[in-house]
Amino acid sequence: MFEANVYIERRRVLKDKFDSGIIIFLGNNDSPANYLANTYSFRQDSSFLYYYGIDRPGFAATIDIDNNLETLFGNDYLIDEIVWVGSQPTVNEFAEFVGIKRAVELDKLSEQINSAIKKGRKVHFLPQYRSENIMKLASIIGVDSSRINDYASEKFIKAIVAQRSIKSEEEIKEIDAAVDIAAKMHIAAMKMVKPDTDERKIAGMIEGIALSLGYGLSFRPIVSINGQTLHNPYYDNKMKIGDLLVNDSGAESKLHYASDITRTIPVGGKFEQKQKEIYEIVLKSEQNAIDSVKPGITFKDIHMQAATDIASGLVELGLMSGNPEDAVRAGAHTLFFPHGLGHMLGLDVHDMEGLGEDLVGYDESIIRSEEFGLKYLRLAKTLESGFVFTIEPGIYFIPELIDMWKQENKFSEYINYDKVEEYRNFGGIRIEDDVLVTEDGFRVLGSKPIPKSVEEIEATVPSK
Repeated sequence: MFEANVYIERRRVLKDKFDSGIIIFLGNNDSPANYLANTYSFRQDSSFLYYYGIDRPGFAATIDIDNNLETLFGNDYLIDEIVWVGSQPTVNEFAEFVGIKRAVELDKLSEQINSAIKKGRKVHFLPQYRSENIMKLASIIGVDSSRINDYASEKFIKAIVAQRSIKSEEEIKEIDAAVDIAAKMHIAAMKMVKPDTDERKIAGMIEGIALSLGYGLSFRPIVSINGQTLHNPYYDNKMKIGDLLVNDSGAESKLHYASDITRTIPVGGKFEQKQKEIYEIVLKSEQNAIDSVKPGITFKDIHMQAATDIASGLVELGLMSGNPEDAVRAGAHTLFFPHGLGHMLGLDVHDMEGLGEDLVGYDESIIRSEEFGLKYLRLAKTLESGFVFTIEPGIYFIPELIDMWKQENKFSEYINYDKVEEYRNFGGIRIEDDVLVTEDGFRVLGSKPIPKSVEEIEATVPSK
């Protein structure tokens, strides 16, 4: 946990956004994996962590704006629980840790909320994603559980997004630490990439590093020689010379701040000529995008420039033709780059995404596109000092997408399908780093760079 004054100040800033009403925070509980006593690793709700820092199941909190009253709800452990999990601080002690003067039993939560509702007061809560919290809140509020998120407070969501989007010095230090753990994960993975090695062995090793140095993984890693599948969840392949292994993985710091790094690694230690050419296009696109970061520019503009860099490189290789800018405006580049350039990063690897992507990544001046590829851009709005996000361009050869577009003769003025067929089984390449917007530019997070150039990667990966 941070010092109590950090949480006190965060809640003060939040309270100043409201004139009246009651604000509800629901913490998470343990979730069973396959039976009640065998649970998934506990993960606290990120907004609860941000304002209260209590990394334990079974808590909730409210802020009564009208009466300037903050309450922490929870139950002290009984002896039957203590013999299994050990002694824990009391609810009163947790309240003291985070600067709250009033702590009561968890079952008092419904009483306070019901009293506010009966008096006609506005009740503010966030969208819920855990079934037990959906059911709990629906029961308290008195609405059907399938509709509970329809009543979530947009005012509350916008207040949190505005506050959590700007990272403090304490938060940046945590993200730096998470990136440093990810650096160890990625360098170790590079050194393990050898022919006849299972993807699963790499995935297991990097998870072990994350657990030993922080709180664990920030998301389930993508460790795959089938890099053309953007979020490949399987580790069932054995690597062979000539494959490209995409390692998209990150760690959580001890306070749950996330990192998200991607490197693409040649099995056998050397990029083949085609692989090197495509890799250099992606690398140039990523570096140019990073160099463009500064307050006042929209992330959508950076995304479009990255797409143009990719299209320009593919024109040089003969995979595309025509004017790259025209091709990007038409959307032809999305055959090769069908996703957004990046997303916000913080306590969530896709920071605050559970509150609504459009409320996090967009604003009143930028409307989300419905076009293929561009509609997947999670962050588009104007950048501000203190934002932290990923930059992760890629080039992919997706056989099913190639076949569909070729049959439709789609964008044939920009795409040379005969040439594309030569790359049909290429796979994919993605490169990703985590970036902070500073007052006058940017900083790539982490204490030292992770190998990224062709020369650096080939010097790290074992040769065949």
